[in-house]
Amino acid sequence: MLPKPQKHVFVCNQVRAPGHPFGSCSEKKAEDVFMTFMAEVRARGLDGRVQVTNTGCLGGPCSMGPTVIVYPDAVKYHKVEGAADIVAIIEGHLVGGVPVERLKVPAEAWS
Repeated sequence: MLPKPQKHVFVCNQVRAPGHPFGSCSEKKAEDVFMTFMAEVRARGLDGRVQVTNTGCLGGPCSMGPTVIVYPDAVKYHKVEGAADIVAIIEGHLVGGVPVERLKVPAEAWS
């Protein structure tokens, strides 16, 4: 049986045809973001407390992906592009409880 996670991280890996007007997170190496999140969560011993899920579109802005949402906090991040961003989210938000302001989408992206 799996423990109930305290945080759930969704990583968009939406695939769209090349040239699609919305773009897609997969074009921006979202699979690498997902795999790095998984590895960093495991390396920090957060398995069980933090669940990471690969998903389809999280509602954009797709051109500013990869997009990540952390629940239950309902914090949406964009331009999560590498290990430094992922570590900042894990250490600052998932462990420290403080969302990473520089990566948060503007409030109007939720409307």
